[in-house]
Amino acid sequence: MRSQFRLSGLIPAEFVVETTREDATAIAISARAASSCSSCPQCGTASYRVHSRYTRVIGDLPCCGRRIELHLTVRRFICGVGNCSQKIFAERFGDDVVRPMARRTARLDTLVRHLALALGGRPAARLADRLGFPVSNDTLLRTVRRYDRPPPIPPSVIGIDDWAWRRNHRYGTIICDLERRKTIALLPDREPATAKAWLAQQPQIEMIARDRGGGYAQAAAQALPQADQIADRWHLMENASHAFLDAVRKSMRQVRMVIGTATVHPKLLTAAERLQYEGYLRREEANAVIRGFVANGVSIKEIVRRTGYSRKLVRSVVRGQRTDIFRVRQSSLEPYLPWLETQWDAGLRNGAELWRQLRLAGFDGSLRVVTEWATRRRRAEKAESGLGYAPAARTVVRLMTLERNNLTKAQTITVAAIEESLPDLVEAREVVEGFHEMLRHKSKDDLEAWIDRATKSLVASFANGVIRDRAAVQNAISSKWSNGQTEGQITKLKLVKRQMYGRGKLDLLEARVVGAS
Repeated sequence: MRSQFRLSGLIPAEFVVETTREDATAIAISARAASSCSSCPQCGTASYRVHSRYTRVIGDLPCCGRRIELHLTVRRFICGVGNCSQKIFAERFGDDVVRPMARRTARLDTLVRHLALALGGRPAARLADRLGFPVSNDTLLRTVRRYDRPPPIPPSVIGIDDWAWRRNHRYGTIICDLERRKTIALLPDREPATAKAWLAQQPQIEMIARDRGGGYAQAAAQALPQADQIADRWHLMENASHAFLDAVRKSMRQVRMVIGTATVHPKLLTAAERLQYEGYLRREEANAVIRGFVANGVSIKEIVRRTGYSRKLVRSVVRGQRTDIFRVRQSSLEPYLPWLETQWDAGLRNGAELWRQLRLAGFDGSLRVVTEWATRRRRAEKAESGLGYAPAARTVVRLMTLERNNLTKAQTITVAAIEESLPDLVEAREVVEGFHEMLRHKSKDDLEAWIDRATKSLVASFANGVIRDRAAVQNAISSKWSNGQTEGQITKLKLVKRQMYGRGKLDLLEARVVGAS
C-alpha cells in the first residue's frame, strides 16, 4: 500500500499548515500553532484569552534546493493572573522548535551552526547558498559564538604545548585530554602564570605531557606538585640529534683538515662561489679580532663597544658557536655527480653533451650548471692543489649516521677518515644512538649509565639538560603517554585558524576547535 505524502510532514509537528505557495526559488508555507493555549513566560499559567495576532517569517530546512519560508501566525495572549507583571505575552513554541525572536527554526539553526563549525564564515556562506538556505558569514560566526559549550569531563591525563598566533611574535597554549583525544582548552598566551592558574583548577590531573620548555614544567610543578610530568619523546629525540649536530658544527675545522678540503684554490671558484669566499674571509677576520680581544681579557660588552658588532655575534664567537667555514655551494648536480665522474673518466668532457645526456636522465637544471662543473673539473686537473668538496655539517651528520650499505665508496672513505681522526665525534654519535635506543625500547634502567657516559662526551650540554629534567625524562621512557596527540591537535588548530585567514579571536577558535571536538 502506497503511503500518502503530506505537506505538513515538512514542517515541525507543533504547527498546522493553512496555505502554501511556491516559485522557482522558494516555498512559502502559512502555518499556525496546533495548541489552543500558551503558558505565560513569567508565571507559567496557561492562558486561552487571545489578545491579537501577528505574522513571523521563519526560515526552515530547504526542500529540493528551494528555501522554505514559514509564515507563522503568532498569537498574543492575556495573562489572567492578577499579580503577574506580564500582562500580555506572545506564545512560545519551545527552544527545540523556534526560539523567541529567532529567524530560523531550531533544526535549521543547528545545521547552520555545524556548517560554520566545519567551514568557518565565507566558505560556509557559499555552501549554504548552494544548499538552499542563504545566510551571511557574520550570521554564521554569531551562531557559533552564541551556543554554550558543555564543560569538558575533568581530565586525568593532559598534554600541554604552545601554538603560534603569529610565529616569533605571539603564542598561545593548547591543552588536550589525551585519554579522550580531544582539545579541552585554549589559553591566550604561553606564560607560566596563565598555565598555572588553569592547572590549579584541575586538581584531579595525574599526568602532564609537555614539551621540554621550562615554562610549563614550572607551572605544573607549582600548581600540581603531585602530578607526574612526562617530557615529549619526539622532542627528546630531536634534542639529542641536534646536540650531535652542534658537536659536528664545532668540529668542522678538524673535519675539513681530515678530508683534505682545508685548502681553497681561488682560481677554481666560480663567480658566485668567489663572492661567498670573500664573505668567508671577512667573517674569519672578524672572528680573529674578537678572539684577540677575548685573549686579552676584554669583556663582551667592551668588545661590542669597540668593534660595533652585535652582542649576539660576539657572544657566539666567545662561546665557540661561530665556527664559520667556506664550502662550495650545494647544487642540483649532487644526485648526478657519480654518473658525471664516470663519464668524465671515460673521456666525455664536453659540457653541452653531458648536459644533453643528463636531460634524458631527468635532470632539469640549466646548461650553465653543467658547464661550470666541467670547467672547474678541468681546472682542478691542472692545479697543484684542488678544491675538494667540503660537505655541510648536516651532511656529515647524515653520512655518519647512515648504514654503511647506503653509502657510496667515496662517502665511505670520508666517514672512515673522520672516525679514525676524530674519536670524540664517534663517541658523541654512539651516545646519541644509545639515547634513541633507550627511548625506543623503554629501557628506563639504562638512564643513569647513559648520563655518566654522556656528561664526558661532546653532547654534555644535552646530558645536563636531561639531568635537570630527570623525572620527566624517566617518565617519557617508561610511560605510554606522549605529546604526539597534542601536536596533532595543533595541526588541526592551525588549519582552522588559516581557514579564517588568521583573524579568528580566541573565543571563535575555542568554539570551532573545542566545541566541535
